[in-house]
Parts: sequence; structure tokens; C-alpha cells
Amino acid sequence: MTAFSTLTSLPASQIDNLNELGYHTMTPIQAAALPAILEGRDVRAQAKTGSGKTAAFGLGVMQRIDATQFVTQSLVLCPTRELADQVAKELRRLARFTANIKILTLCGGQPMGAQRDSLVHAPHIVVGTPGRILDHLQRETLKLDQLKTLVLDEADRMLEMGFRDDIDTVMGHCPASRQTLLFSATWPQDIAKISQRIQRDPLTVETDVVSDLPAIEQKFYEASAREKLPALIGLLSEQKPSSCVVFCNTKRECDDIAHTLENSQISALALHGDLEQRDRDQVLIRFANGSCRVLVATDVAARGLDIKSLAMVVNYQLSFDPEVHVHRIGRTARAGAEGSAISFVSPDEMVRAHALEEFLAQKLSWDGVSALKAVRPQPLLAEMATLSIDGGKKAKIRPGDILGALTGEAGLSGDAIGKIDIAATQAYVAIRHDSARQAMKQLQQVKIKGKSCRARLLK
Repeated sequence: MTAFSTLTSLPASQIDNLNELGYHTMTPIQAAALPAILEGRDVRAQAKTGSGKTAAFGLGVMQRIDATQFVTQSLVLCPTRELADQVAKELRRLARFTANIKILTLCGGQPMGAQRDSLVHAPHIVVGTPGRILDHLQRETLKLDQLKTLVLDEADRMLEMGFRDDIDTVMGHCPASRQTLLFSATWPQDIAKISQRIQRDPLTVETDVVSDLPAIEQKFYEASAREKLPALIGLLSEQKPSSCVVFCNTKRECDDIAHTLENSQISALALHGDLEQRDRDQVLIRFANGSCRVLVATDVAARGLDIKSLAMVVNYQLSFDPEVHVHRIGRTARAGAEGSAISFVSPDEMVRAHALEEFLAQKLSWDGVSALKAVRPQPLLAEMATLSIDGGKKAKIRPGDILGALTGEAGLSGDAIGKIDIAATQAYVAIRHDSARQAMKQLQQVKIKGKSCRARLLK
């Protein structure tokens, strides 16, 4: 266990900030990569979500920012808006040690005009998706000619999503003298090739992705394609997980499975790339705040999913890549919590199971599916519902304003109110189901920040 305070190049104000954030000792990826990053060296690192990678590259980014120079000095490329928002939020926390560092998120699904206005005064750090970054470079609303640090976060997913050409074009706008940091959860050949093209003598850091597995109970069920859905319903009815992600390989299966679960009175939502950005945001908010028990998702859509304690992961199909399997199940049992990973494997997926067994260097634990199919279906309902309120950050609404309106004039007890999320033009509040309609009705009759607000229940 190595303390952050041993990093002598970090200013005392940043060490104090890290202590306030509860960051005392470094994770393995931070201990291995940070010294080289702080020296200004290029690094390519294998690191999954939850490993502390954002703080690893974030501390390096902050170290190279000159807040007195109002030019863009760092760019972080992410595959999805969800991950970009998550990274920007963490960078803002790390930036608290110094004043006047401007961090801007540039992603698709948001108005170009508002982004263009924000770019009039250049941000020190930009976090965004390749397509939208490229749009701004082509319109010359974003300039990277004085960039010091470029970060590719979850580079494997960006390549899978077809961003290779966009990334290459963005590189053409960056100075050759920059520091380049590349982070990837998996290590396909394409990542090694892109590293050779864009990095200079990088330090390679590979974390042992298998080492975290003993804390996770894994169970495998052999099931035909026809048996999987009744077995899944039986599993959820029997185990009643507080939260569960079901991984599928196609978007259509996500929709079909979520629809069938809902018809079986199991609270479920689908998450995949065909959803509009606002719908994706609302699905993630509802799952994170307890208004949905089961999220049925593709791998790409679930990247950046920030759920602190996930009770169960189900592989409806095995991934084609053993490392992706490890990444999937690593979302449960974080920070010492208990969790389980269940995989349904059809006969034509057995070659993938054998590859996984070899990768894990351990025998897989198999069970029959007949017992799950025999479980009588039981409802699995969410404890919370989500209210959407018109008005967000742009209206200067804060969580305390909403909490005060609900517990004061609306008369709700604090126990009935859960997580509150504030977006640009909307606010979302989790309310216990038995109080949701009362809260919605009361909100129509009170004012927040002196304005009447419209509220609706998300369904």
C-alpha cells in the first residue's frame, strides 16, 4: 500500500485535496503508472472501470495545466457520453486544489450552439467523444495546437465503435510533442498497433485482471437458447437481487428480454446504442437511483456505468473475448462487497467456455438449469420511482432546493426521498413508490427558485 503523499512532485495542496476526497493510498494501477505519468512519459495501461485509472491520468493532467494560460492544454477522448460525464466529474474533484481550471465536456446529443459559446473562452481541459471533438475541430471552434496531454480512455471500445478514423484525424490537430496516455480494459492487437503509431517509448502497465475474481462467486448453467429466458426469470425470482445487469450481445435481444421481464413483473430497462441520448441518460439515472432493478445492456452501452454496489451480473450469452467476460463480472463485488456472476451457456457457446476456462486457469463451476426453470415466477419491483422536474443547472437548481420543496411545503419525510440528479435542463429525484404520486402532486403546487415547476413520473 503506497501513500499518495510519497509522490513528491504533487503539490501539498493536491495531497490535502486527495485526503479530503478519501484518497490516501494508491490502487495498483495508480502505483504502477503515476510516477511515469507525472514525469511526463507516455504510458499505455490495461485498466478496467473501478481500478482508479481516472485519478491516475487525472493527476497527471492536472500537474501539467497552467491555469494562467487560457488555451486547451489537455484532451480526454472517451467512447460514450456517460463515461465522458463521469471522467469530467472526477477531474473537477481533482481540480479543487487550485483555482480557475476550466473543464468542458463536448459530446454528441447536446446542442452545438451552447458548446460553441462555451468554447469562446478556451477551456484548459476538454473531455469528449471523438465524433463531437472532430466536429468542433472542423468548425475551428476548438484548437489543440497547444495541447500538452492527450488521453485515450477505454481505447478498445472506441475502436470497436468505429472511431479509428476520427481518432486519427484528431491526432492530426495535436502537437507531436504532447504526452499521450492510453488506457484500455482489454488488450487486443489493434491497441498495440495504435500505441505504436501515436506514442513515444511508452511505459506498458498491465494489471492482473484475473486476480480480482476470487471475491466473486461464479456459476455457469448449460442452457439452450429456448431455456435461457425462463431460467433468467427463475434466477431473478429466486435470488431477488437488489440490482442486476444482464449482458447481451445484440441490441434486439436487450429490448426483447427487458420487455419479457417487465411483462413478468420484474422491473427492467434496456440500454443499448440505438437509444436517443436523453433516453439513455434517464435509463442510467433510474438504474443508479434504485428505480429499476434489472438493466439489460450491451457491453458498449454499459461502459462508464457508475454503480457503486452491484449485487449480480448475468451473462445471457458469453462474450467472445475472455477479458471482456472478466470486465463484465468485475462490476460486482467491488470494494469488498458480496456479489455473484451467473452465465448461461448454450451448446454452440461451449468453445467460448473452454477459452474462458483456459484464460482463468481454473475449472468452471457448472449447474443444471432445470431447477431454475422450476422456480415459480415472483414479482421483482423497484423500491423507488423517478420524478423528472423541468429545470436543472441552467435554472441554478440545486439538490437542496428540491429536497427543501419536498420535505417542507410538500410534507414528505426525508426517508421517502432518494438520490437527486441535476442535469442541464432537468432534475431527477428518486421517491419511494408509495409517496411518488403525492410528491408529484405537491410539486405542481409549490415553487422552486421562485418558479412553478412541472413534474412527471418516468415510466
